[in-house]
Amino acid sequence: MVKPTDLNKFRKQRRKERGSGSTLCRSGFHQWKDDEAKQFDVKQGRLVSVQRCARCNATRTRVS
Repeated sequence: MVKPTDLNKFRKQRRKERGSGSTLCRSGFHQWKDDEAKQFDVKQGRLVSVQRCARCNATRTRVS
């Protein structure tokens, strides 16, 4: 006979995969990285760097 599988282990793994990145970003804890393709942009005489979240791909601009 085959041993029954552990459903709790399966459910825990599934929850962990599903909410790994989206819950942090939804709460405002983004993982900001500098966007290499568009690292610096001159706007209104100021130096502006573009940053992108590694998890949800949201962008923000920082004025240096």
